[in-house]
Amino acid sequence: MLILSRKSDEGIVIGENISIKVISIDRGSVKLGFDAPPNTLILRAELKEAVTSENKKASVDIGKDALSTIGKVFKH
Repeated sequence: MLILSRKSDEGIVIGENISIKVISIDRGSVKLGFDAPPNTLILRAELKEAVTSENKKASVDIGKDALSTIGKVFKH
């Protein structure tokens, strides 16, 4: 992991086409600005973790009856 110190209005560049700029720093909170191609997915870490957790939970919760029903639907 690379750790950098940046002040307000300073930034970093990742690769050829992604840049991150520190917009403001206020009472323990940092506001960042991202400039990246439109097809680049940018998510907050906690959101990605929540979606991953829910997907895992949903895949475990599905019962054999539901799988059997889905199988019958696709046979027809």
